[in-house]
Amino acid sequence: MKIWDISLTISPNLPTWPGDPKAVIERVSAISDGANANVSRMDMGVHTGTHVDAPLHFIDGSSAVEAMNLEVLIGPARVVQVADDVNVIDREVLEKLELPAGTTRVLFKTRNSKYWASQVRDFQTDFVGIDESGSKYLVEKGVRLVGVDYLSVAPYKQSRPTHQVLLGANMVIVEGVDLSAVQPGEYQLICLPLKIEGSDGAPARAVLIQE
Repeated sequence: MKIWDISLTISPNLPTWPGDPKAVIERVSAISDGANANVSRMDMGVHTGTHVDAPLHFIDGSSAVEAMNLEVLIGPARVVQVADDVNVIDREVLEKLELPAGTTRVLFKTRNSKYWASQVRDFQTDFVGIDESGSKYLVEKGVRLVGVDYLSVAPYKQSRPTHQVLLGANMVIVEGVDLSAVQPGEYQLICLPLKIEGSDGAPARAVLIQE
């Protein structure tokens, strides 16, 4: 059995969405200073690094992250390679990819993964995302979880239409996965977000497993 950790390492150097708080990790008690144990605190947004979006993120009054269905977050998943010359994943792109019938969890590996491989620290606005037409296509195909290899499932400054379509269909969105070392194919996905009451999202540890 081989395991790929597709989670980003949370640190102050990790890129965050413009306007979101940077991660701050502080050692508040240290053995070296005479404390009984090392103890740290962390301050960051819930959409930092590898994370999930709850419906509440874009649909006011809808369900929060603690109500997410774990059965959707664990199970067979397909990693799909998107060509480097694709700037937006729309319906036409998805039709050409020919997702097999019955695909319920799909992770898109795009040129975004190169940012993680090269440890680019600045936020990139030209990342590849899924537009509204692509989102509607995924809903029509019966996909229940979609993952992308940058910090938003939607193209930059086009967040609302994509999120509202996907979250409105109760689809799980996993953002900020690192697929740079993962080849296209079939895997088992385990993605467990923190259980934060009333939150619109939560950081997650995500792994892919292949027998």
